[in-house]
Amino acid sequence: MTLSSMWEIATKIIDIGVVWLAFYYILKNIKNNIKMVLLFKGIVLILIVKLLSDLLNLYTVGIILQYCVEWGPLAIIVIFQPEIRSVLESIGRTQLLGRHKILTIDEREKVVYEIMKAIEYFKKNRIGALIVVEREISLQEYIEPSTKIYADLTSDLLETLFFPNGPLHDGGVIIQGDRITSAGAVFKTSMNPAISKRLGTRHRAALGIAEESDAMALVVSEENGRLSIAIDGELNYNLTLDEFRILLIEGLNPKAEVFYEAEAKDSAGED
Repeated sequence: MTLSSMWEIATKIIDIGVVWLAFYYILKNIKNNIKMVLLFKGIVLILIVKLLSDLLNLYTVGIILQYCVEWGPLAIIVIFQPEIRSVLESIGRTQLLGRHKILTIDEREKVVYEIMKAIEYFKKNRIGALIVVEREISLQEYIEPSTKIYADLTSDLLETLFFPNGPLHDGGVIIQGDRITSAGAVFKTSMNPAISKRLGTRHRAALGIAEESDAMALVVSEENGRLSIAIDGELNYNLTLDEFRILLIEGLNPKAEVFYEAEAKDSAGED
């Protein structure tokens, strides 16, 4: 095998790899956007019907669908411009090399302890709170217009930030690693029609940021003290303290560690 043929094979592998990587990141970000998921399903349905019309020689249906296929992409760009921009922004915010800081086990335990201590206080006193924990995707666009804190994460500071009638009480707190980065952050609310109309702005904002990014949003209801966590585009509502703590711990675990633990369990099972 000559050097030129080896180089040609290598370039083809790189070419295919880049295409698959692009598809992976696009689909990964689309799955958290409800409108884009519905759009994707609609496109797949149109293509299936088009194939069936060709097989069954449905002339009129075929002509209509042909126009849809030809002019559909332009219509999609115009109609779904905000959603497409949102997906592209999510891809751009993704940190290919992971989080700002990978927490050690001791640091994660301290983060869980401080957050849970504050959450228990909020629940007991029915103080509304929205705490957003950044994971792989950067939340810099929400940090910029908010009030910068850059302080060590403590329950006392969280309780102070969400003190009723305080200037930052109604906004969200953003946590990066084991530090509170900002407070008073405003997030886009979810437009998911399935969410209960009884849920207020905090829950809709929590679900909105969970749909737009991989962040974990912790919510305490001001009306009844109920606890919720929005993660991976889903809202886990009315959790007990134990359920809340378990979801928080799982959300803070780095992905590499999760894969390692799974492999270790598989190896133990084989023995």
